[in-house]
Amino acid sequence: MNDRADRTILAERSRPRIAIGLLRLGSVLMLAATAMAAGTPPVAEPLSLPAKQWAREAAENELKVIQYKGNFLRYRIHSTDAKGDQTRDMIETRDGTVARLIMKEGRPLTRDEDDAERSRLQAMIDSPATFAKHVKGDSAGKKMGADMIRLMPDAMLFAYAPGQPQRSTRAANPDEPAEVVIDYKPDPAWTPPNMTADVLTGLQGRLWIDSRTHYLTRMEGNVFRAVNFGLGFFAHVYPGGRLTFEQVHATDQRWIFSHFVQHVTVRALLVKTFREDAEMQGSNYVAVPEMSYQEAIKVLTATPLPTR
Repeated sequence: MNDRADRTILAERSRPRIAIGLLRLGSVLMLAATAMAAGTPPVAEPLSLPAKQWAREAAENELKVIQYKGNFLRYRIHSTDAKGDQTRDMIETRDGTVARLIMKEGRPLTRDEDDAERSRLQAMIDSPATFAKHVKGDSAGKKMGADMIRLMPDAMLFAYAPGQPQRSTRAANPDEPAEVVIDYKPDPAWTPPNMTADVLTGLQGRLWIDSRTHYLTRMEGNVFRAVNFGLGFFAHVYPGGRLTFEQVHATDQRWIFSHFVQHVTVRALLVKTFREDAEMQGSNYVAVPEMSYQEAIKVLTATPLPTR
């Protein structure tokens, strides 16, 4: 097999990892995938603070997101991507998050599909090394997320959007505090400290920050110029991509993502180009006691499938 064919196969095999990496990047650029509340700062008059300070405080809060301890949740994720329309029942544990596929294409799993899912989960109980490999990959993504979040306040220029503060976009509850809305774009004077950080030089967009807690509620990002992973060898992201992230205050102790949308075009390993269109919606958040991943799998498999 020639070198190009080898790289084509590697690119195709890398596509799921790249997609996951981009999803993680999207979460990073949206400044979170989940969040842990850490006290409520006093409310300041929005315009009395520089826009950059709002962004910096939001970033500091989001570091607690990635690195949260305790206060575990159970919830559902509905995702639509290249694999189709799927819904998963998720439980966070002290070992990592476990998930059970419960619906496909808007319908409950068939008996054969459910048997296959149960077998997959049982294999994770039987082989802790398999689960540990999953957790290791997730931990690597979280580390990258934390590193990027630390860089973002210095990598960007921030300015207030017109009309401050604005009514909460979570409009149903009139008691929700107003949101501070900030536009961001790369600072041309900033130098990326590593190849991964190059991605921050091609993004611009808008932030919505809760004026009471200083937590991010929404972020939009646009890839306005090409950005690279590893000098473009691992992945090259084309201009025109769009990312949107939203999060909610799910319980007294936790914030968590509620909606994520990603539309990007990527070239992998200099060979394979593909379009990544993905949407994830979180719902049904409830607090759960601390448990092992094995205990969580037993809870998941003991739960009847939804009827619709």
